Parts: sequence; structure tokens; C-alpha cells
Amino acid sequence: MDLLIKGSTELNKMFAALQNTADGLRHDFGEVENLQQSLKSARDFVAKAATRIEESILSDLQLVRPSAGLLTPDVSKTGDGRDEFVLALSGAANFVRSNSHFAISLALRTNSETKIALIYSPINERLYYAESGNGAYVFSAYHSEKIRVSNLKEPTDLTIGYNTNGIRPIISGHALETGCPALDLAWIAAGKMDAFISDPIDYAEMAAGELLVREAGGKIFEQDGNIIATNGKVEL
Repeated sequence: MDLLIKGSTELNKMFAALQNTADGLRHDFGEVENLQQSLKSARDFVAKAATRIEESILSDLQLVRPSAGLLTPDVSKTGDGRDEFVLALSGAANFVRSNSHFAISLALRTNSETKIALIYSPINERLYYAESGNGAYVFSAYHSEKIRVSNLKEPTDLTIGYNTNGIRPIISGHALETGCPALDLAWIAAGKMDAFISDPIDYAEMAAGELLVREAGGKIFEQDGNIIATNGKVEL
């Protein structure tokens, strides 16, 4: 196959699967805009769309590694015990409100280690991706560019993302709450944010972002039950 992005053939096949799924998702997004008078109807529609994502992409991913298992927030399919695809629609609440800030998060894990990670924003068609040991990249408009975490560490300079229901720690700087943890982690990797603090989230929603952050030079870990990602220079 012709390579679309810098990386392995498997990475490109996974990206092609994302693109196929995203075509339908963009259509669904247009339909959601017509359902805003009924939030319940919009939620029901998006829940069904998420199910279609899983069904659509799984058929394509089976061509990548036919014996791999599948993990999503709602589905766990046992495979060969070696390989597993981890898939989630991150930012579903944004999707429900016709907010384009959502993404498909997709990772391939082998022997419990994430080897390939993709976070794809279908509305603006921007892809963040990484392969273990090969760095992290962003792809948009047929161009790939390597990304790195930021170098900022002064508290007043920081942009910090939150995904919390509790009390936020008092930290100087600019605070963001985007509602899409997968893209928040991608933004850490790309240097658009300097740190991210989250309540526990489903692993399927953070598997790809975890590899992206690390391949871009950042850190991600658990602290007091929270998920913390930083550029490696921020002390929280």
C-alpha cells in the first residue's frame, strides 16, 4: 500500500481505518447539529454513532492483525492474548452538543505494551501519532511534522488542562477544560499545553495519549488517584 504518513505499514493501515470511520462520523456530526432541541435525542444518537464506530473500524483493523483482541469503554473482546487494539471516542459530551472538539483514540498494544498510537480529530482532519521508540508526530494537510513537549516551567507561563469534578489545585497560569482527554494528551505532546490533570478515566481513552506524551519527551503517571501528564519540567 502507498504510505500516507511517516511510519510503518501497520501504522498507515490503522490510519486508513480511522479515515474510513471518520467519513461516517462527520456525517453523524452534521446530523447531531439538527438534534439540539432535544439533548436526550442527541445523546441517544451519539451513543449509537459510537457503536457504529466500533463496528466499522473493527472490520478494517482485522485486516491489520486478524487475531488481535479489542478493548473499548463498552466492549472487551479476547484475541490471541498477545495483541490488542484499544479504541475510544473521546469528547463524546462535546459531540452531543455539536462541539467539534472530539477525537477517536486508537492504540495497538503487544504483550501489554503500547506500540502504535493515533489520536484523530475527524472534523479538522488532524492526526497525532507515535510508534514506540520513533518519536511523536502531527499530520495535517498531507504533511507530517515531529512534535515535542514544551520547555515552559514558570508557573505563570503554564497552560494546564483539567478533566476533574473535584476541587482544582491552586496553580498559576492559564486553565483549560476542553472535555476531550485524548486531545489534551496530544496537546501536551505537541507543546500546546504544559500539564494535564484528570480524574480517573477509562484506559481506552488514554492509551494512545500515554504513548504520545512519552514519545514527545513528557511524563505521565498517577498521583493520589489522579492522572497527571506534564512536559517533564512542571512540578504539580
